[in-house]
Amino acid sequence: MKNSKSNTNDEEKELSVGTQEQYERIQNIGSVIVPSKDKKIYCLTIIGQIEGHNYLPKENKTTKYEHIIPELVAIEEDPEIQGLLILLNTVGGDIEAGLAIAELVAGMSKPTVSMVIGGGHSIGVPLAVSADESFIARSATMTVHPVRTNGMTIGVVQTFEYFQKMQKRISDFVVSNSNISEKRFYELCMNTKELVLDIGSVVEGEQAVKEGLIDHVGTLSDALEALNKLIKKKKKQK
Repeated sequence: MKNSKSNTNDEEKELSVGTQEQYERIQNIGSVIVPSKDKKIYCLTIIGQIEGHNYLPKENKTTKYEHIIPELVAIEEDPEIQGLLILLNTVGGDIEAGLAIAELVAGMSKPTVSMVIGGGHSIGVPLAVSADESFIARSATMTVHPVRTNGMTIGVVQTFEYFQKMQKRISDFVVSNSNISEKRFYELCMNTKELVLDIGSVVEGEQAVKEGLIDHVGTLSDALEALNKLIKKKKKQK
């Protein structure tokens, strides 16, 4: 009986420690590890504005790339984590920070699934297509537009050439990681008939799939089911 009680207390203690770690992880970087009998899935949320090299105001909801990048490395190296689910609700943000995160996700050996909930705007588009399989909620939207900048801009040819190169980096990544053509992506970016004070396109759930940006319209359970299938497929390959 003593051994049984001791084992129960140990299990409760482990559960308590695990629960506390999960709480701290959610509080600090908006992520959680979902354990089951035979696998662990890591759920990573990318919300608000993606913060780059400069701090954003405290009232802004932000995703900090210096948090996400080492977290992705840890996920890739952790043998217990078998899949990554990325939940996106972002207005966009720093281009280079967003592309850095997207490149890391695209280069992971573990199965990855992304889901756009609410919005996956601007640099959120490359992040959404970076996973092995992508989903979008029926009510979610994605804003596709050309590169923009805030603050002073030097009006010389070199500035515009730089913008063109950065736009090409984004376009090349999106096209190579989704089913949209380069021509169609450019047309969506340069659309002048939809946004009153801007240039670009707002693409809703089903349209995002028709355009080839996203693989499926679906729910959280659909995304998890797809991730579990990818995990099983990878196990069979091994």
